[in-house]
Amino acid sequence: MAEDIDAAGDLAMLRRELLRRAEVDQAARARLDPRSPTPRQWQRVAEVDAENTAFLASAVDRVGWPGTALVGSAAAHAAWLIAQHAPAECRARWLPLLAASVDVEDVIAVRDHAYLADRVATDQRHPQRWGTQSLCFPNAGCRLYPLDDAAGVNARRRSIGLEPLTEAGLAAAYPSYADIDAARGPSAP
Repeated sequence: MAEDIDAAGDLAMLRRELLRRAEVDQAARARLDPRSPTPRQWQRVAEVDAENTAFLASAVDRVGWPGTALVGSAAAHAAWLIAQHAPAECRARWLPLLAASVDVEDVIAVRDHAYLADRVATDQRHPQRWGTQSLCFPNAGCRLYPLDDAAGVNARRRSIGLEPLTEAGLAAAYPSYADIDAARGPSAP
């Protein structure tokens, strides 16, 4: 019985800490100058992301993915937010754990899965299925990363409650990663 109380207390603490860390994440990003973020502002974002990534990695090692069934919808969404801002290798490692924890009745968790799945796909230079990820260049605007089955993307989006993409947005999507490399130019990594 005492172990159950300790476990419940640990989960309540995890829930609170995930929510707090998501607030810190968003506050650091809200402080970025929208026209010209400074290196110091970006440094603060990087520090927050590193601290949050270490925290989430430790939590996942201890209890598994902090999904809705474990920590509630708001804290599970906070875990997803932290994962979105973690390094690519962490996102890839956590995606199957998040996917396994998704309750199809939890619309937020289903959408979070779609966003993380697209993020991991674009990290790995694969087409995205849900059309949630765009690439922005200064003075050139934003365009969607390549899409897997562009003709069916809006049906998939509607099935999880996301707004459809515009025809113009779909038409402007990068057709391939080679096109993205060309847009970046020769000096890009």
